[in-house]
Amino acid sequence: MKYPALENFASLLPQLDQFDCIIDARSESEFALDHIPGAINCPVLSDPERVRVGTMYKQINAFEAKKVGAALVAKNIARHIETLWLDKPKEWRPLVYCWRGGNRSGSMALILAKIGWPAVQLDGGYKAYRAHISTALLTAPLPEFKVICGTTGSGKSRLLQVLDSIGAQVLDLEQLAAHRGSVLGNLPSKPQPSQKMFETLIWEKLRRFDPARPVFVESESKKVGQLRVPDALMDKMRQSPCVSLTLSRPNRVRLLMEDYQHFTESPDMLNTQLDCLTQLHGRDKIDSWHALASGGQMPVLVDELLAAHYDPAYLRSIDRNFIQVGQAEVVQLDDIGEADFLAAAHHLHAASASPDMLTA
Repeated sequence: MKYPALENFASLLPQLDQFDCIIDARSESEFALDHIPGAINCPVLSDPERVRVGTMYKQINAFEAKKVGAALVAKNIARHIETLWLDKPKEWRPLVYCWRGGNRSGSMALILAKIGWPAVQLDGGYKAYRAHISTALLTAPLPEFKVICGTTGSGKSRLLQVLDSIGAQVLDLEQLAAHRGSVLGNLPSKPQPSQKMFETLIWEKLRRFDPARPVFVESESKKVGQLRVPDALMDKMRQSPCVSLTLSRPNRVRLLMEDYQHFTESPDMLNTQLDCLTQLHGRDKIDSWHALASGGQMPVLVDELLAAHYDPAYLRSIDRNFIQVGQAEVVQLDDIGEADFLAAAHHLHAASASPDMLTA
């Protein structure tokens, strides 16, 4: 084969994991918004450099802009080779892409191929990859789901984490979205990814699942924080068999106190979030909750939030949105210890495993 080879994403997908390196030649901001899983960012033009060259195109002319751009591209590619790839053997096989599979990835792939590496350039670039993801999330067959339902604080996310740790197939949408899925669910130390990155992360998980085995997922709303769950995935989840996880309210308060410790340490941040509920509960109620938060009465506040907001909201929506919840298997947690979640996870995993897995 003559290198650099130019291949489309459909032909590359079965061998995507076989490349020694996936190189995203776009700028830092483009990469941050979304990228092929596992890619590293090696810009041939940085964000400021793109602005500089683009301005020259508009204000001077294309020829002058291309001269400056070529010099910058050459310097940047040389730096990447010197700092990242000088130790790579002749068999090292990189995949290179940019926005549309044009000059940025073409320049890098050509130089890598001229050195002697079997470089491949993605035809159509990130744009072609993104089109594939959008189509796949809309039309590709989805696995069979088992939906973990339960009121706020019942331990659904913890159960998913334990299921994952013992080898069950898990799609943890809240983990992928960096959000706990409620008005108080934002993680202050971790911003949410872009919508495109969220969809990339979902696609990456889905494509690796064994279709012969069920996938455990939480009974999410259509939005996890500011991010939308893809429609086809949401529809399939809502039609799937359910598991109803139950835990006493005192234990739910304890669990939430552990999971939302950042609010305990910063009542002002909690009060800001509580203001989002003013329209639902009125100013007087919100002020009383502010007083509990500021006064350090967090367990009392959490119990009131469960009784007045979260539990009624859950009961209003669960039967309407998840059609098999009435036939759900009930899993009772007696406590919130590690052993409790491990026992529940083993029970669910064993019940969902194929006979071949059980005898392996």
